[in-house]
Amino acid sequence: MKRLIITGDPGVRRDGIVEVDGEELTLFQINRNGEWHGPEEVQLWCVAGSEDEREAYDKREYIPHFLDVERLDAGDVTVVQKAG
Repeated sequence: MKRLIITGDPGVRRDGIVEVDGEELTLFQINRNGEWHGPEEVQLWCVAGSEDEREAYDKREYIPHFLDVERLDAGDVTVVQKAG
């Protein structure tokens, strides 16, 4: 499980599936930042992982502050499925 910070909006929503560097990840949570007072482009702060990690996410068996963080542009993300 990791946190993805996506600059721009690739059009994906919660429970959507994206491909990053050849790895398919399910987006368990998405927070949109920058809508009102933020930078020119919105940022999506996502908690993403494989479908095997969904139970750990649902039971909160992780520490959000210790997740690996990966910053991407919306163009670097391939949307496989927009929403669940």
